[in-house]
Amino acid sequence: MNESHADESDFVGRRHELAEIRRLLARSRLLTLTGAGGVGKSRLARRAAGTLSPGYPDGVQVIELAGLEDDDLLESTVASALGLRSAQRPIGAALLDYLAEKRMLLVLDNCEHLLSACAALIDRILRHTLRLRVLATSRQTIGVYGEQLLRVPSLAVPAPDEPPRKIARREAVRLFSDRAATVRPGFTVNASNAPTIARISGRLDGIPLAIELAAARLRTTPIDQLLRELDDRFTTLTGGSTTALPRHQTLRATMDWSHDLCSPAEQHLWARLATFPGGVDLETAEEICAGNGIAHDEIFELIAGLVDKSVLTPQQVGSGTRYRMLESIRAYGREHLTPPEEATLRHAYCAHYRRLADANRIDRIAPDQVCRYWLLHTEIANLRVALDSCFTWTHDPGAGLDIASSMWSYWVITGTLTEGRHWLDRGLALTAKGDPVRFTALWTNALLAIYQGDAVGARTWIAECRALAKQSGDESSLALAQQISGVAACSAGDPKKGYALLEEARNRHRALGDVDGLGLNLYLASVYCSATAPHEAAVLGEELITLCNERNAPLFRAYAQFGVAIAAWIQGDWRHTEAMMRQVAIPWTVINDRWGLVQFLEVMGWTACVRGDHLRAARLLGAADSLWQAVHASPMVVRYSEESHRRCVERTRRMLGGRAYADAFRSGARLGLDHAIAFALEDEPAVAAMAF
Repeated sequence: MNESHADESDFVGRRHELAEIRRLLARSRLLTLTGAGGVGKSRLARRAAGTLSPGYPDGVQVIELAGLEDDDLLESTVASALGLRSAQRPIGAALLDYLAEKRMLLVLDNCEHLLSACAALIDRILRHTLRLRVLATSRQTIGVYGEQLLRVPSLAVPAPDEPPRKIARREAVRLFSDRAATVRPGFTVNASNAPTIARISGRLDGIPLAIELAAARLRTTPIDQLLRELDDRFTTLTGGSTTALPRHQTLRATMDWSHDLCSPAEQHLWARLATFPGGVDLETAEEICAGNGIAHDEIFELIAGLVDKSVLTPQQVGSGTRYRMLESIRAYGREHLTPPEEATLRHAYCAHYRRLADANRIDRIAPDQVCRYWLLHTEIANLRVALDSCFTWTHDPGAGLDIASSMWSYWVITGTLTEGRHWLDRGLALTAKGDPVRFTALWTNALLAIYQGDAVGARTWIAECRALAKQSGDESSLALAQQISGVAACSAGDPKKGYALLEEARNRHRALGDVDGLGLNLYLASVYCSATAPHEAAVLGEELITLCNERNAPLFRAYAQFGVAIAAWIQGDWRHTEAMMRQVAIPWTVINDRWGLVQFLEVMGWTACVRGDHLRAARLLGAADSLWQAVHASPMVVRYSEESHRRCVERTRRMLGGRAYADAFRSGARLGLDHAIAFALEDEPAVAAMAF
């Protein structure tokens, strides 16, 4: 089982440690669980998070850092996990503002490889908040002032001469018995095997990962032979002494033992699969890891062998299976990857994920948009490795630019625009100006900059983008360059010029038969045109809906419907607006699109006000306000919503009275996202609409 994906259903013991975590967090704002790899820090932290959640009104958020290898992405990763969308200011500032008044527990799991960055971020968070607490796991102390430490010990082991019933109750034995039963159904601790199990758990110093690796051997090895193998291994390592290994070496010795029990091909595959922090499916393993001594048709059997030895853990993801490693096992495997082997693997890795990113672009009008999103989401840790490999290992920045550009819609939907720009900036810095490989990266980076309100950055990229398009003379490139220029003009307050540029680009897309380019243009034009030309916006939105219906593209359709809904609202047809918003909530909820969902709650508050249900409107405004803060935005800075929001607040407060409005608003803010969406979707009795 992966430490980063521990299943709480198989949690064993740790009552004392859980009580200590509760006690120490009551008096300290930073508690770090330390200890050797494999001792169970992650599993303990996640169990504690579940038991402590009722004590934190603003929730408990567990953020996994094991798959993150770039210090520069720490802040955006934490912000994304909290649901924040990148804003104009640095994401760190938005993060601090969001957390400032929160009464929550932030769990940062696996900090040791990002120690300096984690220390700096935790220090800033604690200095800018009053009631937030941090629970971290790390093999080393974080080093922040006020940090409390709890060293996570090994599990309690019995003495071999204890009575069988007492042996069976010891934590280390309970874990061994639990894992043994998964490979040998019906396995139990009894009078005949209890002394042997006691010796095994003692020999392994009660280290959970070492116990799990040993228990996996029972699939093919009798328990008495298992003890003999461990005795032989450890006696050799201690030079024949009866003294046990130092505890910090026990896990290493156990992994060496497990490694030696693998065939040479299994050992090589272990090392190669250790490069996948996000786990891997069979097809990907076959494509990337075959060769250099491992035949393609061997991969399945080798994976099965590593699963049998508990080196890999299978997990059901959707309709398929992914294979993951404990972080300690993955680190051990990487040590056994030779430089030539790693060089070959990195090239195959980059090529595979370049194809995967291109084949799963979310900005395509296709029926499997949701599946594409979830695949990218599942593979994001591996995609980060691929991006870093392109820029650092394989020296192929063009491949990295292709990956980062293909994922631009993913960066938007997940609110990780800062990360997207990070990768695009890295690639653009490594390629020469005027190189055609830069073109797509230029317009996508400009679009992300516009969404963040960075007009200066956007202009820089757009100028080069237009120059490259003109130089190439390619109609598709010219259309995309005009398109991004039109968006920039609209954002700069010149909708007339912007709409003209978007229209020119749209005509080029039509002439080329470029359906995907046309779809993106229709969406951008409808959104940026809605405030000043709602009729034209509605026409463009309806055209996009038709196109999406023909191709059954659910995410594109949701945004097209949103544009039509806003156009209808501005034209006074609130019933049509509400009907459309009810439809868009479904796909946005499926992928947790918070940028879409906050606008859903906001607009549903407007329609409730028009209907005359002011109590409901106030609650929805409160729910929306909570999410606006989470995405670090405001309805008062969004062109189409500013006036409607202000009027809704004024009317609702006037009709309810200041105190009742404030109570309803606070009630909505406390709903939480899931309950707020359910509340907004509840059917309401017909109420006479009021002038608005």
